[in-house]
Amino acid sequence: MTLFSALNAAVTGLRAQSAAISVSSENIANVSTTAYKTRDLAFTSLVTGGSARVPTGGVLYNSFQNINTQGLIQASQINTNIAINGGGFFVVADTPTSTAVGLNYSRNGSFSQNANGNLVNSEGYFLYGYPTDGAGNVLAINSNDLASLEAIDTSAVSGSARATSLVQLSANLPADGTGPYQFGFEIFDELGVSQTVVATATRNATINEWTIDLADPVLTSNLAGPATATIAPNSFTLTFNGDGTFGSIVPATNPINITGFTTGSNDIAINLDVGTAGLTDGLTQFSSSSTNPDIEINSIEQDGLRFGRLTEIQIDNAGLVTALFDNGLRQAFYQIPIATFSNPGGLFNVEGLVYDENQNAAGNVLLNLPGIGSAGTVNAGSLELSTTDTSEEFNRIIVAQQGYSSSAQVISTADDLFDALLRAVA
Repeated sequence: MTLFSALNAAVTGLRAQSAAISVSSENIANVSTTAYKTRDLAFTSLVTGGSARVPTGGVLYNSFQNINTQGLIQASQINTNIAINGGGFFVVADTPTSTAVGLNYSRNGSFSQNANGNLVNSEGYFLYGYPTDGAGNVLAINSNDLASLEAIDTSAVSGSARATSLVQLSANLPADGTGPYQFGFEIFDELGVSQTVVATATRNATINEWTIDLADPVLTSNLAGPATATIAPNSFTLTFNGDGTFGSIVPATNPINITGFTTGSNDIAINLDVGTAGLTDGLTQFSSSSTNPDIEINSIEQDGLRFGRLTEIQIDNAGLVTALFDNGLRQAFYQIPIATFSNPGGLFNVEGLVYDENQNAAGNVLLNLPGIGSAGTVNAGSLELSTTDTSEEFNRIIVAQQGYSSSAQVISTADDLFDALLRAVA
């Protein structure tokens, strides 16, 4: 090796060790960055081109990122923070209106709602998912259908009400009483307006037989007010068995129609469940323990809901995005898929923690539900930590520093030798 070769080798050494220090510095700076993947350098000997491949002295380096490495998962106080445990990436884009071509991939799950209601991570990238149907059922997923993905928009979920469709009564009519006994139950129309229906139970002359009459509903907020609709049928004959269990009800209570709402609501139909024949799961007729027999209400349940306002967005471990309302309603409206690749190491870095596919290197993207196939599971309310090991990085810096100093010493020594040579020939 000549002096010129020694100088050249030392210069490449300076460059390589300088790059190593730079990479370790970047890793240390990102020790707290969500889902950051440690960068590393690969060193190779510098050789000539051609078939001979003769070593010329010096070193080449190549920077790469270990994006396949799993980071530790830590709990978060934010419901919309999510972490992937296993393989795969979230589908993201830098705009909420991106087409399939503009979609990218990231494991940074630090999502929160922005001013427009979109879920955006700490790098400003929008989370994409599959919309669900109106009932919250997840639509079928085509594993290659990026075009069906939408930026998750929580502002699209407005307040919601639900009309009553089922009322379940559980009560005891005293066998030693005659009535009439009154009780009320709440219903909701399609606008979410609360109304009360008053029922009156009276014993008939026929043994084990009662009549139940339903009054037209009135506003719950104004029980003395006028009726708000018409209920039909509104009178029923109820019979019990000799052992006090429910027998039958005529006419059938499925459905009871409530029409002509003055609130502006559409008509509704309600199924009134008063029990199963031969059982005690609804209305019963047993003696009372009181000297003044009265109806004993066990429970009255109905499935209607008043108008509810959105209070919270949650993401569960199945990747289902759910809206919570202050009326108790929970409605799923997006499904988060996990994008996987046959060779995720072939993805190229767009910026920060965002990657894009290179089909020749990474393979085609496949979308799946969390935990299905090679897709990792989702940890809701959690974040993936950086894979940086600070002790390892400081060790690398020390090694690189020694290498840098040694290369600099080679240059200094070569310079002295050149000076000696020039003096000798002068």
